[in-house]
Amino acid sequence: MAKPPTKSTAGGPGPRGTHANLKTARGRSNASQRWLSRQINDPYVKAAQAAGYRSRAAFKLTELNERFKLLKPGQRVVDLGAAPGGWTQVVLRALDERGQVVALDLLPMDNLSGAIVLQGDFQDDAAEAAVLTALGGQADLVLSDMAPNTTGHGPTDHLRIMDLAALALDFAEKVLAPGGSFVAKVFQGGSEKAMLERLRLNFARVLHAKPPASRKESSELYVVAIGFGKQ
Repeated sequence: MAKPPTKSTAGGPGPRGTHANLKTARGRSNASQRWLSRQINDPYVKAAQAAGYRSRAAFKLTELNERFKLLKPGQRVVDLGAAPGGWTQVVLRALDERGQVVALDLLPMDNLSGAIVLQGDFQDDAAEAAVLTALGGQADLVLSDMAPNTTGHGPTDHLRIMDLAALALDFAEKVLAPGGSFVAKVFQGGSEKAMLERLRLNFARVLHAKPPASRKESSELYVVAIGFGKQ
C-alpha cells in the first residue's frame, strides 16, 4: 500500500515538520503568496514531480484505487475534466495493452502516450459519440475530478459541484457498461439526497471517501459507485 510522502524542504526530501519559506512576496497578493507557500511545502507536490505525474491529484486516484480496486487490466476508462493529465497517467500505469483510456477536457491537454486525448464539452452529444468511438465500446469506469471555481461561500460551492457531479453522472449512465463504476468529486456535506437515491438505484455499492492526498483543509470528498446496472 502506498504511504503518504514525508514533508520536504524546497530543495528536496527532508524530515517531517521542515518548512520552506518564499524568498520574497513582492508583487504577489496574499492569496497568491499562500498558494505558492503551500505548493513549496506540500509533500505530494514533490512526490508527484519525482514520480513524473503532471499533478499531485494523481495520488488521490492512486489512493482511491488502493481502497476500492477500481482499475483493472483491459478496462475501457473515461477521464472527464482530465487536464493536466495526472489521473490519466495513473490509469495508463494500471492498464495493459488491451485497455483503453480517453481523456476529455474543455481545455487543451498535452498528449499522453497510450491515451486518446479529446478536447470538448462532455455534455455535447458529439463529445459522447467521440468518446464511445475512441473507446471502441462502452466504458468500464468513468472518472470525474472536475470542480467549478469556488466562491468561498460554502453552500453555493456545494451546490455548484453537486450540479457538476450530477452532469458527470448523466454522462456515465449513457456510456457505462453493466457492472461499471463511477467516481466523482463532491464537497463535504455529502451528495444531495436526489443524487444518492439515483446512485443507489443504479449501482450495487455507493460510498464516500476522502483520500489522504486530499488536503485536510479542503472540503472535497469523492463519491464512489460500483456495479452499474444492478437489478
